[in-house]
This record gives sequence, structure tokens and C-alpha cells, in this order.
Amino acid sequence: MDTVTLLREYMKGSHGYLEGTLGDTTPEQAQWPPQGKASSVAANYAHLVCSEDYLVNTLAAGKAPLFATTMEGKTGLSELPQLGDWSAWARQLTVDLSALGAYAQAVYANTDAFLAGLTSADLDGTVDLSIFGYGAVPLPLFILTFVGGHAAMHAGEISCVKGLQGLRGYPS
Repeated sequence: MDTVTLLREYMKGSHGYLEGTLGDTTPEQAQWPPQGKASSVAANYAHLVCSEDYLVNTLAAGKAPLFATTMEGKTGLSELPQLGDWSAWARQLTVDLSALGAYAQAVYANTDAFLAGLTSADLDGTVDLSIFGYGAVPLPLFILTFVGGHAAMHAGEISCVKGLQGLRGYPS
């Protein structure tokens, strides 16, 4: 399997697992605020989707994210997250879960199109993550860790918050 196919399949699997974990979560369940420092299902999902949009479009592709272009005003979020600590944003966020789901599908399709267009020369490149204190990261590692791994981490958080509500988290 070539590297581009591997990255595309990895992201397809990450997105599928995340969406499976969300499952049939209702808007009320998604907005439920857990105790302590944990964030709601909706806030985790929103953070993840906006982050992927920003990471792939702005940092990897060097263009504006969908939330500032084709999906502007269509994200389903009362406000967009800021870089850094997003806990205060998560507590005040309101989400139209259906619109956020449509935005997520657009982000996933955009990520796949970005990956499908990569050349072997692109795969030898790096992504500058100095804004997060990491420096230059090889593009394949960036996709596996900061994009796909991020999806996996938030799928776990979403599963836990659903479990706290007595709901099934991970898909069976």
C-alpha cells in the first residue's frame, strides 16, 4: 500500500469511528455538561472538526479553512473556538448538531481531497507547528498524529461523556 492510500484509509477509519461513537446522540445528550473539567460531546465534536479544518487547510495546505470560506455561518456553532485553552469556549458553546454534522462531512471530504492530491514530494515535506510549540513535523506524521490521532482522542472523550449519561459510547 502506498503512503497516500494508507493516510486516506487511516483518516476514513478515524472519521468512521468518531461518527460511530457519536451514533444516535440527541442534541440534548450532546449538550449535557459533565462535572469537573470535561467538556460536552458537542464541544468535543466541534473542537475536533474545527481543528481538523484549520490544521489541514491552514497549516498543511496554506489556505483558509472551510469555516471562513464555503462553510462560513454554516458550522452550527454559536461561536468558533480560539487557539489554545478551549475550556471556557466549550462551556458557553451552543451547537446545532445537524449543521455541525454537515460541516464535519465537508471537512472530512476536504481532508480526503487534500490527501488524494499529495505527491511523493509533498510527503517529504513538513508542517510548521511552531504555533503549538512543536516546530516542523513531517507531513505523514502530522496527519497520523495531529489530525487522525486527535480524532481518536476525542472519540474516547465523547465515549466517556456518553457513558456518564448511561449511553453506549464506542460503536459495537
